[in-house]
Amino acid sequence: MSMTPEAIMALVVDAADDKKAMNVVTLNLQGISLVADYFVICHGNSETQVQAIATEARKKAQEHGVRIRGYEGVDTARWVLLDLGDVVLHVFHRDEREYYNIERLWSDAKVVERV
Repeated sequence: MSMTPEAIMALVVDAADDKKAMNVVTLNLQGISLVADYFVICHGNSETQVQAIATEARKKAQEHGVRIRGYEGVDTARWVLLDLGDVVLHVFHRDEREYYNIERLWSDAKVVERV
């Protein structure tokens, strides 16, 4: 049984929370982009934390049978991207997040409120 994009997004957010990711923001890109339905964006305060966040999200996705389409940047841990199809996780090092400012680039997207 495959997971809905919303369930995958919640799984990724939970994984980021488990590793104490900072400033977790989810953007709803439905109707705005063909790239994905959701971007989950967060940052870590060190390379080690960035790797831990990304690794935890990847592990949880694998445990739930979610297909991993791409996993980039883990070696340098400055900007790690985990592509799960309908959901893309961006884990930045705190210094890189402000520089790239993905939230501004996708300002047309609605922020998903956390419950």
